[in-house]
Amino acid sequence: MRWSTYPSGPTDSVAHCKVVRYGQRMRALLWFITAIAVALLIAVTLAYPAYQLIHPIQAVWRLDKIATRLFDVALLGCIFFVLKRLDLRGAAAWGWQVPAATGRRQFACGVALGLLSMLPVSWAMVCLGVRPLLATLDGAVLRSAVLAGVGSGLVVGLLEETLFRGLIQGAVTRQGSQRAVGVVAVAVLFASLHFLANTRIPHDAVTPWSGLELLRGTFSAFAQPSQMIDAFLALFGVGLLTGMAREWTGNILFAAGLHAGWVFVMRATIGVTRLATESPNAWMLSQHDGYTGWLVAFFIVIFGFAAVRWQGRIRRWLDA
Repeated sequence: MRWSTYPSGPTDSVAHCKVVRYGQRMRALLWFITAIAVALLIAVTLAYPAYQLIHPIQAVWRLDKIATRLFDVALLGCIFFVLKRLDLRGAAAWGWQVPAATGRRQFACGVALGLLSMLPVSWAMVCLGVRPLLATLDGAVLRSAVLAGVGSGLVVGLLEETLFRGLIQGAVTRQGSQRAVGVVAVAVLFASLHFLANTRIPHDAVTPWSGLELLRGTFSAFAQPSQMIDAFLALFGVGLLTGMAREWTGNILFAAGLHAGWVFVMRATIGVTRLATESPNAWMLSQHDGYTGWLVAFFIVIFGFAAVRWQGRIRRWLDA
């Protein structure tokens, strides 16, 4: 008897197509995860030789700072290789295929909604005493916090959404069916990469083996999951919401605006407040960044329910 590997009927054909699409989706995700891993290995391998060259010229540059810059450059190269390997090209592959006027409007709408939704979170932190206002708060401090928020919001919102929701989510979900699986998978990756910690090594402690110390320190947060689960869930929720936004619009501009608005409020709040670790409500914030945590996760759940409940109105509003 000859056994065939091809579908034998309509039901088998549908199941076979689903398996093929799932395999293609996971293949795209694995390619990007591999690119990130390779870039990380390149960075820690070249960190010490680069430090030997740069430190005599720029003595303030620490080894971990040099390694971070090497990672950024290596990741860019690896990403372009993956784009070629997966045959991703043009503005659509980056999530930027949208008329300029529509893109600007969606980005502005995202920023506005991000500000309006995250400001109550910061206000709650102040009222609960977990992030009280600085005693030294004045016009100069406020101005510095606002500028830091604007800069961080624009850079983080545009770059992270282009990478995660544009390139990675676009590649993972382009097969069409069960797109929710791709959105969830990318949200998990997005949240996980925020815990690749920097290990600071003093100049007098740098050795040829310091790259391995950086690599070990990179994953140190994952050794104590109970101390990161609150921030992880908050960031996972952010990834889900921006992933949904990308699916609704077909581009990353609205998602980038949301992300930028949230980061602006976060950075500005950190700039004008202090983390009150002595507060009985301190457990609401994670020690990871002093902002994300159970409180942010709670609000993200509310945002998520509201987004699902009113997604029709939101989509019509964005398409108007």
